[in-house]
Amino acid sequence: MKALVIDDSRTMRRIVSSVLKDLGYDTVEAGDGQQALDALAAAGDGDFDLACIDWNMPVMDGLTFVTKVRANRAWRGITLMMVTTESEHGQIVRALAAGAHEYLIKPFTPDALRDKLELLGLLPIEELA
Repeated sequence: MKALVIDDSRTMRRIVSSVLKDLGYDTVEAGDGQQALDALAAAGDGDFDLACIDWNMPVMDGLTFVTKVRANRAWRGITLMMVTTESEHGQIVRALAAGAHEYLIKPFTPDALRDKLELLGLLPIEELA
């Protein structure tokens, strides 16, 4: 399985990527929504299973990224999970309404991320055993 990790913090990208790699994912990192769109465009259709998206980033924020992904038929199969410090109920509702499947508030534990992936049915087979 392959995941796109989108966050303007290099440290946070490494943390999320590390947890995902431990769960069996291959990861690609992007520092903002535009870099992430470029990575999706360069990949083949269906290349990514998951995108973990920060909200507050320069160039293109996470909500705009979610909206653009949902507007493109080729990318509609990607599961989108916001991973952000934005914890206000209205922000969560906006992200889910825009097309995010799940929402994880920072700081989080590796188990919390794993639990969200399990709820989404996105744990690699060997991790479920």
